[in-house]
Amino acid sequence: MVHPKTVKIHDPVFEETYTAHIQKNGTNWLGWIPEVPEVKCEELTEKALLKTLETKLHESLEAEEEAWEKQFEEDVKAGRLDPLAEKASQNYQEGKYRSIAELRKLL
Repeated sequence: MVHPKTVKIHDPVFEETYTAHIQKNGTNWLGWIPEVPEVKCEELTEKALLKTLETKLHESLEAEEEAWEKQFEEDVKAGRLDPLAEKASQNYQEGKYRSIAELRKLL
């Protein structure tokens, strides 16, 4: 059995790099990205496979971002974040906060 080759795929929009696993399977090439399980495909050439993996990865990341934004909007409308906002306001009024500049010094 042939072990898969690993290839780094960078998504410039989301500024993330993922590791794709690719391998020859008969006359075709198979590829998948373990960090994003829904991204897997098969193509006739390695070059076509890498292009398809890039495309499918970007589409998957976009769908995940859209789902997150939709959920966030629903949570805001439903008031699920209100307790967090109230706690943050209370902490601010009680002086339990640090400026961004102070936090950067801690890093």
